[in-house]
This record gives sequence, C-alpha cells and structure tokens, in this order.
Amino acid sequence: MATGQRIRFFRNLRGMTQKYLGMMVGFSERTADIRMAQYESGTRTPKINLINELSQALSISPDALTVPDIDSGIGLMHTLFAIEDMYGLTISKIDDRLCLTWQPGDLSNLSLMQRFSDWQKEAERLHAGEISKEEYDQWRYTYPEIPVARQKAERDAKRISEKQTENE
Repeated sequence: MATGQRIRFFRNLRGMTQKYLGMMVGFSERTADIRMAQYESGTRTPKINLINELSQALSISPDALTVPDIDSGIGLMHTLFAIEDMYGLTISKIDDRLCLTWQPGDLSNLSLMQRFSDWQKEAERLHAGEISKEEYDQWRYTYPEIPVARQKAERDAKRISEKQTENE
C-alpha cells in the first residue's frame, strides 16, 4: 500500500476528515483538505518531517505510513528478497507446505526474533480473547509504541477541536 493510501486508511480509521488532519499537521484551514487530498491521491509525496507530523497526529508509528509497496505479487517478492538479504530469511518446504524461516542460532537476528516473539504473544492474546481486535491493531500500528508522540497528538487534537468550537 502506497504512503497516500496508508494516510487515508489511518485517517478513516481515526474518523478524521482531510481538513481536520491537515490542520493538525499545521496546514491552514483554507488549504488543509486540498493538501491532504493531494497526499492521499499520490499527487504529492510527503517529506519525512510531514510523515512524522502525520504519524503523531494519527497516533501511529511513522513506519506504519511508509510500508513497502506489497500490493502486487512482484512488489511483495522483492520485499521478501530484501528481507532475505538483510535478515537471513529462507524459504523451505515442510510437509509439502512452503514456509518462511530464519536459521536458528544466527546471532545477528536476535533483535528481529525478539520482535517476532512480541508479535506472536500479542497475536496469541488476541486469539485467546484477552484483547480485542482494536487493541491488537493499536499495538500493531504504534509498534514500537512512542508515548510522547501519542501525548502530542492528543494535545494537538484537543487544540484543533477547541479552535473549531470557537469558530462555530
């Protein structure tokens, strides 16, 4: 999913309008919706500082907005090839099923294995009914959680809400 599509996805998930999100990241009320529409449609590409502002406003990790393009089979394959090169991902067959694995004992992958372990634990909590799908999604979209960004986003949202109330 391209960055613009991810912005739209999270904006809709949070129940925000383009204008509201645009104002949260500092665009004027007059141009906020137009600018956000341009980013969401892919007409414009946000620079890293705007990605950071958007992620704070949406209470997500900046990495959630810049996911590689995996919408096509070819794009997904090249993403997996990059993971193979960087992290030692291997493909094999076990009982006639294709499996993606990492070689055990590869010390360079310890932090990645810990991240997978964290993911597996949260997925297990979801399947056991200990957390809701919304809580699981919140964990995924803020991974690794950045409390300062969330606090800033909440303050900004309150400020814009108060400003909109004053204007009505």
